[in-house]
Amino acid sequence: MKLDLPAYRRQWFTSAAGARSDILAGIVVALALIPEAIGFSIIAGVDPRVGLYASVAIAIVISLIGGRPGMISAATAAVAVLVGPLVRDHGVEYLFAATILMGLIQIVAGIARIDVVMQFVSRSVITGFVNALAILIFMAQLPQLIGVSWQTYAMVAAGLGIIYLFPRVTKALPSPLIAILVLSIVSITLGLPVNTVGDMGKLPDGLPSFALPAVPLNLETLRIILPYSVTMAAVGLLESLLTAQIVDDMTDTDSDKRVECAGQGGANIASALLGGMGGCAMIGQSVINVTSGGRTRLSTFVAGTFLLVLLVVFGSFVGRVPMPALVAVMIMVSIGTFSWNSIANLRRHPPTSSIVMLTTVAVVVATRDLSLGVAAGVLLSGIFFAGKAQRMFAVERSESGGRVTYAVSGEIFFASVDRFTRAFGSEGDIDVRIDVSAAHFWDISGVGALDKIIARLRQSGARVEVIGYNRASADLVDRFALHDKTGVEMGLVPH
Repeated sequence: MKLDLPAYRRQWFTSAAGARSDILAGIVVALALIPEAIGFSIIAGVDPRVGLYASVAIAIVISLIGGRPGMISAATAAVAVLVGPLVRDHGVEYLFAATILMGLIQIVAGIARIDVVMQFVSRSVITGFVNALAILIFMAQLPQLIGVSWQTYAMVAAGLGIIYLFPRVTKALPSPLIAILVLSIVSITLGLPVNTVGDMGKLPDGLPSFALPAVPLNLETLRIILPYSVTMAAVGLLESLLTAQIVDDMTDTDSDKRVECAGQGGANIASALLGGMGGCAMIGQSVINVTSGGRTRLSTFVAGTFLLVLLVVFGSFVGRVPMPALVAVMIMVSIGTFSWNSIANLRRHPPTSSIVMLTTVAVVVATRDLSLGVAAGVLLSGIFFAGKAQRMFAVERSESGGRVTYAVSGEIFFASVDRFTRAFGSEGDIDVRIDVSAAHFWDISGVGALDKIIARLRQSGARVEVIGYNRASADLVDRFALHDKTGVEMGLVPH
């Protein structure tokens, strides 16, 4: 992974106006990260500082070594839900050790080009992933909207009004930042009875410190943490790669997914060494960043550093920020994240695509597990593709001068061999020619089916000749066929 220094510099700074947008967007993201990180810490069963320090470390490090400028990575629910049993049974130090191993696995995955798996994730799965995440983001705000004072609802409505109406006045400042500042001033000045950030948990009052996990370095420790590390690494990479693809689409730019995989690993190692939990890319905060004007690594770096400044220097003020202001921002993110045209496309797109999208949404929302939803969508896409591909062939029979010719066209592989075999009759005492010049054999199942057809025809007394192999099919037949070779290796069939 060779570093292109001129390109790397451009990923940090484009223009003075762009830098200003990046800085302001990073500030908005930093404020939105605080309640999220505290909430994820609670899910994982650790002190709020663990999630907050993780968000600081991951955001700063990924801005330096990641592959998708403008994307936000920090502590996430997807990783937090996996580690609760580990923390409960073995303690937080084992969480730090598991996070370091998680990072090492992700670095190896980046070197091994695991990012290519994104080629097998269909657009329907990505749309389902986005819609499910939008629903989960909205559902995560419901605890702040149930059993609260009327002032909370009024502030959320006012926050949404500022977010959507302020850009009509000026776009010089991100409207979510204005909403947070205005509502904070109103809430603090009037002493409104609303929940605040400080109500969610104690904020740290100092800098994180470097330390190795206090666990025994032996095989027993490895046995305990390895299953968690592998799962966290897989889920973190999956969510990061999907989020990177979404940010690519939003910004109409490309990113280096291989570098992003390794960068996620480095960021998680740094997080654990500074007393933080594991994390990955966050689609909600990434959408906030992009819609607020963040495009470069600078916005991600500012998000991490400003979050640290907020915690260390302005902790007392941050603790008084009203939750309704942040709820309004996250509702905006939920609305902006959901692919609304996918609803209209349910009637326009093929039924199989719609089923894949809806299945992905349903599984994610039901299980709260993004990886399970994506896995279900990919599996269903594969089944539908195989069903479609098995019909992408034809066998036409013709007879002339005592010779029967079967002209085969299309793709012959494991899913189509049954129909392929049934397309041939049992000809006796005649010449049979099987013309495969318009066909392609993909696997040993296809070769085995051809073997079976040839054997059956010969048992009925027919003389069989197969012609027209393309080079790839010929190589496969020469290696695995039992009855006939193609003649390529003997020079009888032209390459």
